[in-house]
Amino acid sequence: MGFAINLENERGEILVTVSDPTNLLHRLLERSSGLEPMLEEIDWYGDTVFNRLQIPRFLSNWETLASQAQNPNELEMVNHVKALAIRCGESVHLYLKFVGE
Repeated sequence: MGFAINLENERGEILVTVSDPTNLLHRLLERSSGLEPMLEEIDWYGDTVFNRLQIPRFLSNWETLASQAQNPNELEMVNHVKALAIRCGESVHLYLKFVGE
């Protein structure tokens, strides 16, 4: 099982989730290793949370990861997570949470 990427509110309620059951993001993160330090901080086996103040930098780093996508499935996953990140950055008390396996 791969990541679940959630958009959560301040109470921890999941508003939207993107599942990665085939570990597409693990492969993309491995390919991007060393290119974007912020993405290296995503814990594959624990939880990693980003807030709205971190989202602009996250999105910049995410574009580098997107450039490593090698097939339509990877690109689709990248775009789904990007959409959650954009939404997170538009409002206070929203968080982008990567839930590791």
